[in-house]
Amino acid sequence: SRSSAASDVYKRQVHAYTINNGRVSYRNRWVRTTQWQLERKAGRALFASSGDPREHDPSVYGVATDGAANTNMVWHGGKLLCLEESHAPIEIDPDSLATIGVHTFNGDLPTNFTAHPRLDPDTGELIGFANYPKGRFNGDISYYVIDANGAITRSETFRAPIPALIHDFAITENYLIFPVCPLTISVERAMAGQPAMAWEVGEPTYIAIIPRAEGVSGIRWLQRPPCFVWHILNAWEADNQLILDVCEQQQPLFPASDGSSVDPLANRTFFTQWRIDLEPTLAFSSEQLSDLVCEYPRFDERFACRKTCHAYFASGGDPGKGELFQRGISHYDANTRTMHEYHFGDHCAVHEPIFVPRDNNAPEGCGFLLSTVYNEQSDKSRLVVLDAQAIEAGPIAWARLEHRVPIGFHGMWKPA
Repeated sequence: SRSSAASDVYKRQVHAYTINNGRVSYRNRWVRTTQWQLERKAGRALFASSGDPREHDPSVYGVATDGAANTNMVWHGGKLLCLEESHAPIEIDPDSLATIGVHTFNGDLPTNFTAHPRLDPDTGELIGFANYPKGRFNGDISYYVIDANGAITRSETFRAPIPALIHDFAITENYLIFPVCPLTISVERAMAGQPAMAWEVGEPTYIAIIPRAEGVSGIRWLQRPPCFVWHILNAWEADNQLILDVCEQQQPLFPASDGSSVDPLANRTFFTQWRIDLEPTLAFSSEQLSDLVCEYPRFDERFACRKTCHAYFASGGDPGKGELFQRGISHYDANTRTMHEYHFGDHCAVHEPIFVPRDNNAPEGCGFLLSTVYNEQSDKSRLVVLDAQAIEAGPIAWARLEHRVPIGFHGMWKPA
């Protein structure tokens, strides 16, 4: 494909899909269109950022694309990939940020790919998964192990007890952990005029534990009371336990399957630690670590799969009070079991904080946090830099912008 700065329309291969008798059928075809060209010509957004074609502008109904690629980014195998969980990654040029096109890891990725792959810094492997890899909402989950050079070396599929939305997962040195929370997807429900996605009242949360060496042949399941997890910070092994730091809420902001009303207070998300005993039988316990509402957890990713003591969040939002934007950045220190926050003001919306180590040899948590802060009064954004170990002291630097940067989901740091 050609640079996104090109004036003509270029060809590219995209995925199109149709729903027939509850089955989503994928097909590849070549089209002569790009989202950015259509939107630039119209002077407004046409494609829904959610990726749901039903939310597109009517003028682009039926236009096949290769996805929004608006959720996360990852650098792996010498490539910069933009991610969202309904499609394959989109590769972009790291220097010009021009769109290169769909990336399928040498053609071995058959369909979609998670927005939250996990990098093992010891092996160099990137591990990701696909929810509903064959397009049928039956609980199928595929996972992929990708070596340091960007080649898929392992691909396996297993089936969860319910057809759930799974946004994130965790890895440790020896295990993969998939939380299967009871937010389900049903074509039949949608065809009956009911919500396609709904909270299954009375259904537990299931957790799949897969040994990395054995794969799905060694899968084990446990159940715990219902909850929902959008994002997992980190996970590691200690004393014959799996320990996961997560952002947990009682119930997501989706309709209940039985038509009951949703309590807004149940949508509040708190930093929580899960512990799973591996022997003699699987056993689960959890502890809420802070009473500050927070989301979008980040950490010093050099220490992935190992015990970490420092966690960073976008915080201050309160769905229970109708406040969906985060207004601050917070730091949890496991050594002191304290949460510190810097609040930017009730008129400021804060993006996820991204950790940047001071240097390659710096201790865990020694570095900086980067985030964009949107000022609703001035309609402009700023890039903020904070000391990761003293965020309560406030910004140590600002980069002022003359425009708005829309609040997004996730980001990454890569040194030049």
